[in-house]
Amino acid sequence: MYWLYLALAIVLEVCGTTSMKLSDGFSKLTPSVLIFIFYGLSFAAFVFALKRIDVSVAYAIWAGLGVLLIGAIGIVYFKEPVSALRIASMALVIGGVVGLYSSGVSH
Repeated sequence: MYWLYLALAIVLEVCGTTSMKLSDGFSKLTPSVLIFIFYGLSFAAFVFALKRIDVSVAYAIWAGLGVLLIGAIGIVYFKEPVSALRIASMALVIGGVVGLYSSGVSH
């Protein structure tokens, strides 16, 4: 159940960050309000996940997968440039998350 909370926290954080981009510097009301809603819910879900997942592992997964998902959204939806360095950097993030997870999840 706690891993589902973590997954929910990641999805909500990605929605909040995407809303930041869509808010156009807080000039659009709906995405601007959604930033705070999504981030608030994300932090709440993250707190529940931390009841049973080590904070170092949970935060690495939350941040790492958030970076990957936002990177993919930026490339696909916002048409941000793709480069070999960007792809390699995302692969390193994946490697770091896998490494931390593999180091022994306990609580």
